[in-house]
Amino acid sequence: METSRINDPRTPPGRPAAGCDVVTVPARQGLEAVDILRRGPGDAVGPVLHDDGGDTLGFLVPPGTAAAWDVPGSTCTETDGRGLPLAPEPPGAGSDWLLPPGDADLATDPVVLREALGEAARMIKAADSCR
Repeated sequence: METSRINDPRTPPGRPAAGCDVVTVPARQGLEAVDILRRGPGDAVGPVLHDDGGDTLGFLVPPGTAAAWDVPGSTCTETDGRGLPLAPEPPGAGSDWLLPPGDADLATDPVVLREALGEAARMIKAADSCR
């Protein structure tokens, strides 16, 4: 499990740009978080990637989020201006868009994502304890 420490978790939302950051989470938690975000008000979730193995989801968040990301069980990676393409084609081999750009134009607000991931983790824990 990797995390990054941050000083200010209030990175403002905005359009994903070439230098957007990516928050990667386990697929189960990520799918729950997508459902939570989609039930919320407005366009709460931006473009989301999934890997072909189905193990992880990647939420596009505004640049600078990685410097302040500290959610256990997730990582936030800076693209360092490497130009993550926001086109219908996925940005790398072995991945595809769950929510492609165009269907979800704004980057996911990291504060809202943090809350959704926490709620998703609690839901998964409760569901697993019922088995």
